[in-house]
Formats: sequence, structure tokens, C-alpha cells
Amino acid sequence: MRLPVTALLSVCAVAVFDVSALAQAPASGGPVTSAVRAAWDGAKRNVVQSAEVMAESDYGFRPVDTVRTFGQILAHVAGANYVFCSSAKGEKPPHAEDAFEKTATTRAQIIKALNDSVAYCDSALTLLDDKRASEIVDLPFGMGKGARALPLMLNTGHVQEHYGNLVTYFRIKGIVPPSSR
Repeated sequence: MRLPVTALLSVCAVAVFDVSALAQAPASGGPVTSAVRAAWDGAKRNVVQSAEVMAESDYGFRPVDTVRTFGQILAHVAGANYVFCSSAKGEKPPHAEDAFEKTATTRAQIIKALNDSVAYCDSALTLLDDKRASEIVDLPFGMGKGARALPLMLNTGHVQEHYGNLVTYFRIKGIVPPSSR
């Protein structure tokens, strides 16, 4: 299976942006697993802290009418976390990608959905070691088959991609984003 260049660049960007976490990652599960976990830990920290930093009154903020609101981005990330990480676990997703965009409307609901999805992805990473990382699984979104580590890496890239959106929203609001604090 060939990945689009943007997906590969996202994964590479994640590795570059969180090298400090990689250097501190425990060796449990092997070096590949440690790298995947370190990248995920950086991504989840950024997005969870973003959810906590933004005031409820700004969860409806969007720079232009054609993009998601701050809250909708977080709700989208929560749903997508389940889809990507369920693939790595070899399970059917417990929630659809757009489930929380449709149902979570308050800051509290969105933060709960996000935190629950992060815990679900953490459980997928807990089960991972270098041997299991190379096992072939069905990939999400009709992408075919690939190594178990791939949907976890793609999810990390996806989370960081949307964190980049959130950084722009923070900057427009005059707020320093979590990764710059």
C-alpha cells in the first residue's frame, strides 16, 4: 500500500516535533513501540491541553464560516481517535468519526469525549510491542491492510494536523498555545 505524500509528511513532522519526548521514552515494548508512544504522548498532550486552555465561550469560535469551530475540531479528533485506534486494536470502532461533532455541544461534553478517546488510544498503545506493531491489520477508512503500528502513527499525525489548526485559533485570540508555553 502506498501512502499519500501528505500522510508520510505528517508522520515525519510528528517525529521531528517531539524528539524530546522520544529521547525520554521508556524502552518497554522495543524501540519502534517507544517511538510510536512518544509521538502519541506529544500529540495527545497538545490537544488535551488545548481543550483545557480554551474558555467555553470560545469553543464556538471559527476564523471563517467555512471551517470547523474550535470545539468541532476537538470533537472531530475524538471521533477519529476511535476509528484509528480501533483499527490497531483489531476492533470495530465504538464511535463513528463524526459522532461527537453531532452530539457533543458543550465544552464539558467535548472534553469528556476527547479524554475518553485518548484513554481508548492509550489502551491500544498499552497492548503494543515491536512484534505486534508489525502484524497486519485492516486499516481504517478503507485504506486496505497494513502494519498495526500504521493506524496509530496516522492518528498521531492527524491529531497534530488538527492541533496546528487549534494553534492558529489560539493565536488569533491572542492566546499562547500549549506547545509554546
